[in-house]
Amino acid sequence: MNDFSPDAGPIRFPDPRPNPLRMVVARLIGAVLLVVVIAGVVVIGEEGYRDVVDGDVSALDALYYATVSVTTTGYGDIVPVTPGARLVNVVLITPMRVAFLILVVSTTVEVLASSTRYLFRIRRWRRTMEDHYVICGYGTKGRSAASTLISQGTPIDRIVVVEVDPRAADEATAAGHAVVLGDCTREEVLRRARVEEANGVIIAVSRDDAAVLATLTVRVLNQRVRVVASVREEENLKLLRRSGASLVITSDEATGRLLGMAIERPHHAALIEDLLLIGEGVDLGERPVDEDLVGKQAPDGTIGVIRGGRILAPDVTLLGSDRLLYLERDATAPES
Repeated sequence: MNDFSPDAGPIRFPDPRPNPLRMVVARLIGAVLLVVVIAGVVVIGEEGYRDVVDGDVSALDALYYATVSVTTTGYGDIVPVTPGARLVNVVLITPMRVAFLILVVSTTVEVLASSTRYLFRIRRWRRTMEDHYVICGYGTKGRSAASTLISQGTPIDRIVVVEVDPRAADEATAAGHAVVLGDCTREEVLRRARVEEANGVIIAVSRDDAAVLATLTVRVLNQRVRVVASVREEENLKLLRRSGASLVITSDEATGRLLGMAIERPHHAALIEDLLLIGEGVDLGERPVDEDLVGKQAPDGTIGVIRGGRILAPDVTLLGSDRLLYLERDATAPES
């Protein structure tokens, strides 16, 4: 598909490409100013110029002379005849003529080069983008998800944001993310974000119906990818799970529970909030079960056992496929 076709939404990179139309307009204004300056010079020194038609050089004649002069057309019907006018032509008008040509030529070359570089970058990006993370929606939840991924060691260039709001898209590019501008419920938009090759997809849109539709669309493109979605209402949780979400976070319910806990048990709530800040205070760690622990109970410091996608109490008998959850202390796991 042609990246500049009407149905191809733009892909924005952290260093946005120059706007070709803006470049052309700026250069055009510069070229017009040069023509006006040359016409003004001719009007001021009109005694040094002669019009072969009627002899007099009017303001319109001066503008005409400036136009044919900078474009190197030079019909010779208006010419400098005095030494002073010829000196001005050599010292002032000729450099302006050269500058005018440079403006015209450089604008054409730069616009073509910019478009070519952008197309080349798009193709290279699409070839190399795999095992990345796609974040649908760059509001408060999307920004926090991106920050958490980065704090866990995900390179910033492996996070792609899909956002329909141009202002939020600008914020994402300013933060260093590549952005696909478009609706994440549309299949072609998610294809541009390379969802087929993604390692994970985070649905962080503001509306529950959009979250359900986006999850279904992701599953059409990639049956294996892990999809984590956020909903506002708990009644939509089952619907999202049936749509294919691997895990659903009820944002309003979770916030309400944390607020209720903070009233009676403020330290418990503070610990949970601290666990959400990767790299600060207490962190959760995860590791596989060592061979010598199979058939035994988990070591001290274990707070949970992951088995078959569920979290069990730490007092179960360990299997070789289990993983241990623990609180990191000085970035070390509990001793076996």
